[in-house]
Amino acid sequence: MAFHGKVALITGAGSGMGRLAAQRFADAGASVAAWDVDEEGLRETGSGRPGIHSKTVDVSNAPSVLGAVKELEAELGPIDRVFNAAAIMPTSFLLDQSLDQIHRIMEINYGGVVNVTLATLPGMIERGRGDFVNFASLAGWLPTSHLGAYCASKFAVVAFSEVLYHENRGKGVRFACVCPPPVDTPLLEQATSNPKFLAKARRIQPGEVLDAIETALERGRFWVFPGRGSSLVWRLRRFLPGLIWSNLDRTERD
Repeated sequence: MAFHGKVALITGAGSGMGRLAAQRFADAGASVAAWDVDEEGLRETGSGRPGIHSKTVDVSNAPSVLGAVKELEAELGPIDRVFNAAAIMPTSFLLDQSLDQIHRIMEINYGGVVNVTLATLPGMIERGRGDFVNFASLAGWLPTSHLGAYCASKFAVVAFSEVLYHENRGKGVRFACVCPPPVDTPLLEQATSNPKFLAKARRIQPGEVLDAIETALERGRFWVFPGRGSSLVWRLRRFLPGLIWSNLDRTERD
């Protein structure tokens, strides 16, 4: 594991990749601040692991995030790694999706990253050490029917993370922006509009994503594209966007 610190903050720790990351870090001896709005999920994440310190935090609420960061650093010490993994993914055609839901997706998936960043990264920069990991998605490069609001939020995370990295290079903090394809986690259960490409897509496992992050951090790579073929899809989107849309549209029609 590339993590050599003592304290990790993980958002979205109530399930999926956030849960597995929290458990891995705790098993390796770290003190883990596990945040989510899912209290039951957090209880399951921390069960039998005293190193996991769970707290119900809505990352879209900036004052709550700032207060929770101050509280955890007073209790556990300075933060050595941040995992911004909190996200929601309700799906629908954009004109069928409610205004409130579209805004809520952006508030959590992008706004939550911003809030946690501004509450934690200045201290890490001042100390000159730490790991800062933002979870985007391959959907942050690949706009897809049914996922318009989700894609927009992840496009925002991609842009924010890239600028953040370049503005803070050489200051002692390692950065990574993770862009996985569909991952076999409960997040996919929110895709209730039944996008056909998700049903047909190969799903990778959460552990594969976390392993790719550790490798990237050790090798000094910012972009992380876990899973076989993910980086190829990214390149195709950049250089042959029409081909990608043609394949996606064909999948929805079939």
